[in-house]
Amino acid sequence: MSAQDAAFLYFERSNAPLHIGSVAIFEGSVPFDRIRESLDSRMHLIPRYRQRPVFPPLYAAHPTWDDDPSFSVDRHVRLVELLRPGSAQQLTKLAGELFAPMLPRDRPLWSIDVIHGLEGDRTAYVSRVHHCMVDGVSGIELLLATLDLSPRWAPTPPPPQPWRPKAPPNPAQAWAEAVADQWNSSLRAATEFQTDMLNPRGQFRRLSDFGRALQVALPAAMTRATPAPWNGEISGRRCTAWTDVSFQEVRAIRSRLGGTVNDVVLTIIGGALGRYVAARGEPIRGRTVRLQIPVNVRAEDERGALGNRVSQMLPSIPLDITDPPARLRAVRAEMEQLKAQDEAGAFETLSRMIANTPAIYHALAGMRGIPAGLINLVCTNIPGPMIPLYSVGHRMLAHYPLVPLAADLGVGVGVTSYDNRLYFGIMADPTLVPDVDLIRQYLDEEFEALRAAVSEPPLAAPPPPTRTAPPPTDGRRLSARRQAPRKRPRPKTRATAAARARSRGPARPARARKPNAEGNGA
Repeated sequence: MSAQDAAFLYFERSNAPLHIGSVAIFEGSVPFDRIRESLDSRMHLIPRYRQRPVFPPLYAAHPTWDDDPSFSVDRHVRLVELLRPGSAQQLTKLAGELFAPMLPRDRPLWSIDVIHGLEGDRTAYVSRVHHCMVDGVSGIELLLATLDLSPRWAPTPPPPQPWRPKAPPNPAQAWAEAVADQWNSSLRAATEFQTDMLNPRGQFRRLSDFGRALQVALPAAMTRATPAPWNGEISGRRCTAWTDVSFQEVRAIRSRLGGTVNDVVLTIIGGALGRYVAARGEPIRGRTVRLQIPVNVRAEDERGALGNRVSQMLPSIPLDITDPPARLRAVRAEMEQLKAQDEAGAFETLSRMIANTPAIYHALAGMRGIPAGLINLVCTNIPGPMIPLYSVGHRMLAHYPLVPLAADLGVGVGVTSYDNRLYFGIMADPTLVPDVDLIRQYLDEEFEALRAAVSEPPLAAPPPPTRTAPPPTDGRRLSARRQAPRKRPRPKTRATAAARARSRGPARPARARKPNAEGNGA
C-alpha cells in the first residue's frame, strides 16, 4: 500500500470515517438475488474487493492487502426496504444514516445497500468504498467494472480457476516482510539519489523542483481560512442533499462567459455558500471561502489501477460577488493563477518526497489527526461516463456522489457527470448544518441565475447613421445644381449689375451651353 493510500487509514476516526460513496438510482425494482449474482460473478475482475488491509507489527511498513479468508458477497451487500411512500426526502435521510458509520476493518472495505420501495417504481444503491482503495477517478473506473454498458444482462463468465484465498502470514512473518519492503523502498530512494548525483542536470532539476515546491506549496498550506458556520468539531452523524443540472447547459455557460466547466461549478457553489453564510446572519463583504480541490495526477499508464494518485489546489472563492458572471470571472482568474503557479504540481512534489519517510512517522502523524482551520470544505469534481449504464438490465437514472467529512469540515460537496447531467452531492454534519437542504436550494437558484445571464439577449445596437442614396448605376450622375436646394435669386439693380460687370473685366464672347444628361440646359 502506498503512503498516500495508507494515510486514509492512519487519519480515520470513528466520528470521521474516510470512505467515499454514491447514491445511484435505477429504473424499476431490481431483483436483489440478481444483484448479488452479478457482483459475485465479477469479483475476479476486481480482486481488491476480496482483500482487507493488514497492519504489520510496530508499523514496520505501511499496511498490506491480504485475502479475506471469510470473504462472501453476502457480508457486503444487503437489502433495505424503504417505508411508504418512499419519497426523495426519505431516501436522502436514509443515505446519510447508511453513510455515517465506519466500514468494518475485519473484511474488505466496501459495501452496497440496495434500497427497495422508492416511489416511481425505482431502486437505489447506496455504495461505500474506503478512500485507501480508490480515489475519485479510480472509483469511476470501479463503477464501470460493476455495471454494464448494455441492458442485455448475462452473468460474467467465471475465471479458469476458482478463487482460493491465500493464507495470511503470521505476525513474525508479516513483520519480516514489512521490514524487507521498507528496506527495498529506502534502497530505491537512495539509488535514485546517487544516480542524480552522477547527473548534474538531473540533480539541478530535482533541487529546482523542490525549491519551487517549497516556494509555492508551503505558503498555501500554512495560510489559515476564515471559519465558516459549518467549521467546527464534527460528530458522527451525517445528512445529505443532492441536485442535478444539464451538462450541456453548463457547457453553454462556459462557452458564452469563458473559463472551464470546473470554473462554472465553483461559481455555482461559491454563490450558494455565500447566500448560506448570509442566511446564517454572518457578513460576507470582502469574505472568501477556501476550498480543497483534489487534482488527478495519474499518468496514462496508470489508468485502471486502484489506489490514490491525487494532488490538490487551494483556491479562495469570493462570497460577496452577487452577480454570477462577475463571480465567474473572479473564479476564473483565481484558478488560472493557481494553474500558472502549478500549485498541484508543487504539492505532488512534496508528497513524493514525504512518501519515502518510514511508515511509523506517517502513523504518528495520523494519530495527531488532520489539522483544523486550513480550509473551509472539500469540493471534488470527477468526470464520469456520458453514456447510460445498467445493473442487471435496469438503467441507471441518476448518480449522486458522497464525500467524507473530517477535522472541522462540517460540509463537503461532490460533483460528477453522467449521461449528459451534472450531479451535485452535499454531505453535512447536522449538528453544524441542520438545514443542508437550504444549500441544495441555493445551488439550484445560482445555476438558474447563471443560465438567465447567458440567455439574456445582448444589448440593442444603436441604429446605423442615415446615408444618402447611392448614385445611379447606369452611368448617369445628378448635377450638383440638381441635388442642391434651389435658392431664390436676389433682385438685382442696374447699379449692382454694372458694378459686377466692371469687376469682371471685358466681356468674353458667349459659348453655346452643352446639354446635360437630362437633356436640359444647366
